[in-house]
Amino acid sequence: MTRFLCELTHTLGGLGTPVGFLQLARRLGVVLGVAALLALGAGLVDGLLIAPPDWQQGENARIMYVHVPMAWLATSCYVALAGCSAAFLVWRHPLADLAATEIAPVGALAAGLCLLTGSLWGRPSWGTWWVWDARLTSMLILFFLYLGQITLLRAFDDPARGRRAAALLVLAGAVDLPVIKFSVTWWNTLHQPASLTLTGAPTISWSMLRPLLLCAIGFSCGAGWLILLRMRTALLARRVQALSTRFTSAPAAHAVTSPAFPASHGEQAPGGKSKP
Repeated sequence: MTRFLCELTHTLGGLGTPVGFLQLARRLGVVLGVAALLALGAGLVDGLLIAPPDWQQGENARIMYVHVPMAWLATSCYVALAGCSAAFLVWRHPLADLAATEIAPVGALAAGLCLLTGSLWGRPSWGTWWVWDARLTSMLILFFLYLGQITLLRAFDDPARGRRAAALLVLAGAVDLPVIKFSVTWWNTLHQPASLTLTGAPTISWSMLRPLLLCAIGFSCGAGWLILLRMRTALLARRVQALSTRFTSAPAAHAVTSPAFPASHGEQAPGGKSKP
């Protein structure tokens, strides 16, 4: 048992290194990519072609199979982003910093698609493209928080200051997550209450819940695959840059330490005398 725990600790510790992470990301990326294609393909076909239209909103409600998973994904990515930012600030772990850098664009894309599909859904349902609804406003703030994190990473000449400022912004902006979650409960909004809760039965029929869950799983696996791909690409780019710097600095160092005009002991100096 002790040997097993030691081997497990060694394996998990190796995953925290760039080499161990690259090996894990390559294998896990394949699994996530295949799962995303299967779940998303089945969910979209089911939701767009098989599931019945909503009794009140008709065919317009089918946009929820993209809108709702994007909302879930945007908030989930921010939870992961906040966790990585906290790990970077506390332990200065380089992989946590890298993960935060690569999660933010994916989360921003999800938040932007959530807002876009929400506007497309709201136009026929509410008669307007946009209202300053509590849920909409808090999601817009989340989108701006993502953009702020991405901007701060590149706003300083010192990259360390940019990473620290971005991490602090992310942690401060985490207060927006409960606002998004409970906005339909705290205020009178145009959004309906949650159809899925941990304490009650779903208020949506299984024929519509099934494709919704499949799309949510598919989009989540796709986001995980994309984040791992971005992290692998960034790590490999850093390795290539380090090797390039090493090879370009080696000839320069050799040129500095070598004599500019080497001469052998038998070389003749002007006047016919040998140089010492």
